Amino acid sequence: MKSFIRGLIGIALFLLLWQVVAMVLNKQIIVPAPLVTFEVLTGLLLDKRIIIAALHTAWKVGLALVLVLITGILLGLLLGLVQALYEMSRPIIMVIQAVPVISWLSLVLFTWGPSWQGPVTIAFLSLLPVATLTTVSGVRNLDHDLLEMARVYRVPRGRIFRDIYLGSLLPFIIAIIDVSIGTVWKVILVAEYLCGNNGLGEQISGARYAVDVPGVWALTIIAVILGLLTERLIKLSLGRLSTKWI
Repeated sequence: MKSFIRGLIGIALFLLLWQVVAMVLNKQIIVPAPLVTFEVLTGLLLDKRIIIAALHTAWKVGLALVLVLITGILLGLLLGLVQALYEMSRPIIMVIQAVPVISWLSLVLFTWGPSWQGPVTIAFLSLLPVATLTTVSGVRNLDHDLLEMARVYRVPRGRIFRDIYLGSLLPFIIAIIDVSIGTVWKVILVAEYLCGNNGLGEQISGARYAVDVPGVWALTIIAVILGLLTERLIKLSLGRLSTKWI
């Protein structure tokens, strides 16, 4: 209860600071007042186009996360178990990690033009190195004595994979998701802004061209709320999963 009250106080202080900055600047084209922004926000929440755009963005976020988790965990398991493959693949992974988002944006525009594939691909490539290398670290921290004991007692391979490998990797998988949730929303929105044909990022781009600054702020608030809700829901699900696993 105390943490909830402190959170409300933090939000109130932020809104107060926002109002003060808006009054000092006195330029709606730079920082619109909170009341103006929330009036626009109310209208957008009732707009069917914005709801559809939000669903498009959420779908891309979900798809990118699933692809990153499946590919990153499987690739990380393979590289963690086979040292030679890891040594050959690590330079490639580091190059992918070092490529700036703007370069991926240019490549996907040449490949697909404005489409849903672009944002998903950019998010996938941006997050894959982190997911892979984190999984590799998890594999290297496995309890080898436990693995040896399982082999001695002829535990089925399926149970070894589920209970030892995945069980030991669960904290690392949670860390991957924790890092990825916030990043994937930002990357998808930026990609939609520059090369998407639908979604909240494309709506923000349209508001910018229309010089609708309160609209830009309101759409940003919607994106932030969706990102926080996604993070909360996934963390609750992971908490229940880890409890059952234990």
